[in-house]
Amino acid sequence: MDIRVATALDYPNLRRIYLESRRESFHWLDRNEMTVEDFDKHTEGEYIILAEEDNHILGFASLYLSENFIHNLFVHPEFFGKGAGRQLLHASIEKMNTPLRLKCVSKNQKALKFYENMGWKKVIEEGELEEKYWVMIYD
Repeated sequence: MDIRVATALDYPNLRRIYLESRRESFHWLDRNEMTVEDFDKHTEGEYIILAEEDNHILGFASLYLSENFIHNLFVHPEFFGKGAGRQLLHASIEKMNTPLRLKCVSKNQKALKFYENMGWKKVIEEGELEEKYWVMIYD
């Protein structure tokens, strides 16, 4: 599996991965309100890396480098549990300076467990009732 910087040519696949992964994992949201255009809105101005194997993109992470912040980390549902998320997280950590931060939706228990298993710590839960998330830190 290779990790590399995304290019504009990768965006059609990244849009699809973002949509399909959110539809699979964000069961508390209305799937019909999710669109492929969300990727462009939610990653604008971010540094994007991707995991690739045999010329197939498995997932991506989008980063705010200046803030040492991981904004998005998504893997295509077909590749859940195959190590792409772990490698993307390691590559993100290597690219930025500690301490790093991210926010994880409180209802996404699978992701919270993943981050905690990777050494991240919950700091504070923020947000409104339906939009709660954990601020997490890695140092």
